[in-house]
Amino acid sequence: MTIKSHSLKINTERNFEIIDITSKINELIDIDEGIISIFSKHSTSAIVVNENESGLLKDLEFTLNNLITDKYSYSHDRIDNNAKSHLKSFLLSSSECLPVKNGKLDLGTWQSVFFIELDGPRRARTITLTMVGE
Repeated sequence: MTIKSHSLKINTERNFEIIDITSKINELIDIDEGIISIFSKHSTSAIVVNENESGLLKDLEFTLNNLITDKYSYSHDRIDNNAKSHLKSFLLSSSECLPVKNGKLDLGTWQSVFFIELDGPRRARTITLTMVGE
C-alpha cells in the first residue's frame, strides 16, 4: 500500500467560476489502483463531481444565486463581506473521494471533477490530492 500527496494550484478570474480540473488531476495521479481524496483548502470554494454541460453549469450558478441572495443582511458580512460565498460552500462540499483505476480517475461516462470558485478572483487556490493504493 502506498500513500502519495500532491498539490494543485488554481487561479480564478471571476467571482463565481466553475473549472474542470479532471485532466489536471489525472496528470498528477501516480498510483495504478486505489482512491484519491481531492480537497480544497479554502472555505469559499468547492470540489464537486458532475456533468460538464454548459447549461447545467449555468443552472448551478443560477440556483445558488437564488438560494442565497442579496436581499438578506448576513451576520458574517460584518467581518469580511463574503457571507454568501461561505453559505454557498456549506451547500456544496470541500472534497471528493474517488476511485482510481489504471492510473486515472474511474469516473462515469459524463462525470468530471470541478473546482468551484465562490469568492474570486483569487490567485493560487490550493487543492490537495492524497492517493492511497498500489
